[in-house]
Amino acid sequence: MAVKQTSKIEFRVSLDENKVPEKLNWTAKEGGINNQETKALMISVWDPKKKETLRMDLWTKDMPVDEMKQFFHETLVSMTETFERATNDTKMSATMRDFCEYFAEKLELKK
Repeated sequence: MAVKQTSKIEFRVSLDENKVPEKLNWTAKEGGINNQETKALMISVWDPKKKETLRMDLWTKDMPVDEMKQFFHETLVSMTETFERATNDTKMSATMRDFCEYFAEKLELKK
């Protein structure tokens, strides 16, 4: 199958003198995102040759801890949904949802 179109996602990281992220911005023009500021990002890519995940986790030094906890929770929930769509493993997905609920409860994220 021939490639019909390509898309580019760009992350811009502004660092302080100690190479700690001060500002994060991202652009995904096809998604309508242009130089939007963010406080944290997690990127995972699969290396098919090594059969392992490569990751990059960045957050700005002014990312509030309470927002980081919420970010992690929402990321775990999203990963659960993606896992279920990708594998159709409803039993493990239910277990993962239970953990997400437990995580939110322990961190008192539910209002």
